[in-house]
Amino acid sequence: MGIVNRVIDLNSDLGESFGAWRMGDDEAMLSVVSSANVACGFHAGDASVMLAACTTAARNGVTVGAHVSYRDLAGFGRRAMDVPSRELYADVLYQLAALDGIARVAGTRVAYVKPHGALYNRIVSDDEQADAVATAVADFDPALPLLGLAGSSISRRARARDLAFVHEAFVDRGYLPDGSLVPRGRPGDLLSGDDAIAARAVDLVLTGRVAAADGTVIEVQVDSLCVHGDTSGAVGMAHAVRSALTAAGIRIEAFAR
Repeated sequence: MGIVNRVIDLNSDLGESFGAWRMGDDEAMLSVVSSANVACGFHAGDASVMLAACTTAARNGVTVGAHVSYRDLAGFGRRAMDVPSRELYADVLYQLAALDGIARVAGTRVAYVKPHGALYNRIVSDDEQADAVATAVADFDPALPLLGLAGSSISRRARARDLAFVHEAFVDRGYLPDGSLVPRGRPGDLLSGDDAIAARAVDLVLTGRVAAADGTVIEVQVDSLCVHGDTSGAVGMAHAVRSALTAAGIRIEAFAR
């Protein structure tokens, strides 16, 4: 394969510890990724964790994004919830304001927004919830891009609110034939094997295609690749992905600054 002149962002969900409870290795992951989706206290994270994550990101030149979610600490933001649109709008504003205030003190700022967990999955197809999120982001700062799945409700609602939309793909998550993710807890939801995941990441960037859980090859738009920071061996996997991308001539660079 020849040298490919392509740029890709590498993001990870970070800042997800809470109090005495530890999740992942933020210090190590922030030496690998180009963008950090920092939890804003609703599904994980607290003021001290947010400050530490933002400070390390600023020191390493990593772009900070707000990882907004449903208010669900007990369920890590992964439980389906029915939240009225106006309440969700306010909750997203609250999270954006909290993280951006801390980020500015740490010497950086919130440069984009990525919803988390159950909210991320809900706004793939729910126009009303997607519009609540997009409206909150647009009202807070219309220059903030939204990061999410291509062809989703949130991509359409973001554009309707004149927000930039960045297409995300997952190196370590299984896909369904319709382009959505295999739900957590179902067979094929999380992939394993650093070398296989790294090769899949390179394929995603170079071809824009991936094999779904049933073997179907599907088209996937991708501007940013997510490597999860909360899975076992996450740091090793992230290093393998970064090394494989670089070896393929793909430059890793944040999509927002």
